[in-house]
Amino acid sequence: MASFNGLGMHLGNLPMLSSAITRSISPENPTGEPGKGGMAMPDEKSPARKLGQGWKVSPYIVIQPGEVRSIADIAGAGAIQQIWMTPTGAWRSSILRIYWDDEPAPSVECPVGDFFACGWNKYAQISSLAVCVNPGSAFNCYWEMPFRRRCRITMTNTAETAMVLYYQINYTLTEVPADAAYFHAQFRRVNPLPYKNVYTILDGVRGRGQYVGTYLAWGVNNSGWWGEGEIKFFIDGDAEFPTICGTGTEDYFCGSYNFDVGKEHGGYREFTTPYVGLAQVIRPDGLYNSQQRFGMYRWHIADPIRFGRDLRVTIQALGWRGDPRRGAEFLPLQDDIASVAYWYQTLPAVPFPALPPPDYLQVI
Repeated sequence: MASFNGLGMHLGNLPMLSSAITRSISPENPTGEPGKGGMAMPDEKSPARKLGQGWKVSPYIVIQPGEVRSIADIAGAGAIQQIWMTPTGAWRSSILRIYWDDEPAPSVECPVGDFFACGWNKYAQISSLAVCVNPGSAFNCYWEMPFRRRCRITMTNTAETAMVLYYQINYTLTEVPADAAYFHAQFRRVNPLPYKNVYTILDGVRGRGQYVGTYLAWGVNNSGWWGEGEIKFFIDGDAEFPTICGTGTEDYFCGSYNFDVGKEHGGYREFTTPYVGLAQVIRPDGLYNSQQRFGMYRWHIADPIRFGRDLRVTIQALGWRGDPRRGAEFLPLQDDIASVAYWYQTLPAVPFPALPPPDYLQVI
């Protein structure tokens, strides 16, 4: 019987013994080495100055403006199994990047809030299998991320002030199957979307793999319903027409009828479930916070979208011109849309488009 490698964890295989090795990286053990945690010495300003070594001396790091800080550099074969972090400052100003096996370009490049399905720099509670966001700004992800030779994770502070980052990266060192692909996540934003343009969630993917998730931060610039647009997956050479075509934005996120439960029940209803959620509805306050904004996630954990050569993903931004109950027609919208696409694929990957400059990324 083949030995269990410790990957693909779930309740059914928790009793299984394995030769996999558990490791964890945090500011208290930045290398993850065995027996090297909690070794920092307190100075005269430390809250632990009277307690000494081993008493919570170094639980966080400070990243200066413009600094790129390596928060993990792991040699060997294994997989990231869980990431927890809580960053201060504007989340769109903190860029998370992950590199696999000495590839020069990152396979993950994303503002930290959007990566954890919280794109509006405001807390939204999320309870899902892949991502959990807990009070007050605790970001967690459970995407399994295998690597064969090396994993390197960095955080870049593009703000004009220093940021504080608490974090813990839990991983295993173990044999990785030959058919295991590499985790990717790509951020995009268009504000505003040009009239009659289709928003691109992902393009330029070359290789073999599976698409596993979408997060959208959608800011509405028109009155009325905004989610009539269809999501489309162009797979393995699809040109004008896709293989997979959805029926509407709220339908793709497994809701219905505008996510609307009626004015008597509050209208839009937030929800968060293992695979899908409308986790955030930011309502106008009638004064300076004038825009209505939404945060939605859809994880293709039970239904990954597999591709053999290439993949492109788009979504339409459609509202109504007039009353849809009286023969109205669709209105192409010019909204503020940001997205994160999550997928696994073989290496090497096509380098991502350059991130927009910091001012363009900001939530105003």
